Amino acid sequence: MKRTLILSGFVLLAYTLSAQFAEDALRFSELYRQGTARSMAIGGAFGGLGGDFSVLSTNPGGLAIYRSRELSATPEVFSRKTTSAYNGRQRDDSRTIFDFANLGWVLAKRLGRKAKGWRYYQLGFGMNRLNNFNSSVYMQGPNINNSRLDVFRETANGISYSDIEDGAYPDDLTPAWWLFLLDTIPGTTNQYFTPVPYAGTLQTQRINSRGSINEFLFAGSGNFDDILYIGASVGLPYIRFFRETFYSETDVADTIPFFESWSATENLETSGFGVNVKVGAIVRPVDWLRIGAAFHSPTWYFSMRDTWSIYLSSELEWFSGDTLMPVRTYKYKLTSPMRLIGSLGFVIKKMGFVSFEYEYVNYGQAKLNAKDYGFATENTNIGNYYTSTHNLRAGIEWRVSRFSLRGGYALYGSPYKNGLNDGARQSISGGLGYKADNFALDFAYVYSTKNEDYYFYTSNNSDYQPNPVQNTFTDQNFVLTFRYFY
Repeated sequence: MKRTLILSGFVLLAYTLSAQFAEDALRFSELYRQGTARSMAIGGAFGGLGGDFSVLSTNPGGLAIYRSRELSATPEVFSRKTTSAYNGRQRDDSRTIFDFANLGWVLAKRLGRKAKGWRYYQLGFGMNRLNNFNSSVYMQGPNINNSRLDVFRETANGISYSDIEDGAYPDDLTPAWWLFLLDTIPGTTNQYFTPVPYAGTLQTQRINSRGSINEFLFAGSGNFDDILYIGASVGLPYIRFFRETFYSETDVADTIPFFESWSATENLETSGFGVNVKVGAIVRPVDWLRIGAAFHSPTWYFSMRDTWSIYLSSELEWFSGDTLMPVRTYKYKLTSPMRLIGSLGFVIKKMGFVSFEYEYVNYGQAKLNAKDYGFATENTNIGNYYTSTHNLRAGIEWRVSRFSLRGGYALYGSPYKNGLNDGARQSISGGLGYKADNFALDFAYVYSTKNEDYYFYTSNNSDYQPNPVQNTFTDQNFVLTFRYFY
């Protein structure tokens, strides 16, 4: 049985019951690359410049700029604060972690001393972080219009109570029945009511997430006459995503007869391993100008695996109970969309540079598949919900002796079609660098914001549809890179 069907009574995301998987496809397709502190300080706009390990995840042609071997390591402190507003109530929460945004090694070899022709080749191996899922979200507010139990009732209406009672729906309606969150209307056998016949509960939801997408990279490149730099990389991204979601409704005002509270807790673990290919080039027609372009194939995640469980409880004046539904596992495949990147770099002698980068990606092209299920509805929803985006990045670096001052800006367009949601993200960054003869230290600070609506539950009946929670995500990255040249 598919997770979208199993979660029919507990769906945590918006729009339709199959939106759970559609939202998964978006989550694992969006990339906010981290990499080295130098790259992050200039907004990630390094594709037209090269000479930094981060380009293996953007424009591998930039690897061909290297003329010496290099080791790089980038620890960071990442913090995400969430501010949530729901029906007049505001709640804040945050999460801070320590991780590694980059580990890399580059080998550069001279091919000859001829005046013309291929001068260097390079090999690179390492890891860049592509996305960070660590967050804590706390949402709470009163709802005087509807209850999430309305979704149970809507799902159950038309189904004989004997089928529900006998266990035909073990993952949603049956446990709700035995916990007295559903009961038949007197005189009927397939029409239902709930212990919250009218609204007036305090609704609370907490979501604790952790995990990341880390991309392991193998790359090669070549330098032709210091005019053309070409390269290719094979990316092996690895997804680790963990989420615990707690939802409850409580009669805090004691206005609903016989009812006190009920809650549902979902634990989800997702892992996946994929592969992609990137090819890129930089052309330097004159000393002060570099023009870059790159193509990223789709990422084929051929081993996606979800493991989840749901715990349900109810507190009535005459009954108290809970149940843990069976732990479920499902394997499937995900194809994330291809990407196109164009870059410009303006080099100001040995004093600094200004860089610009444009990225195109169509999130509506993501696809799901499995051996025993075609995901036709989910893939249709992906095409209906999500659209193409135009991501812009820009940065500047200015050098004074051995020190460098950097700044950057990035704008990631909303992936949602027809204004369905917001989801646009912007980042402002800055940093400092120091370069000695055989090592360099770089520091970066990145401040990012994103607004996105969230729905506690969804229903085909507009009377049962709650207002959206308005979430604001504020990220801060404190990044340090150590580079060693030899």
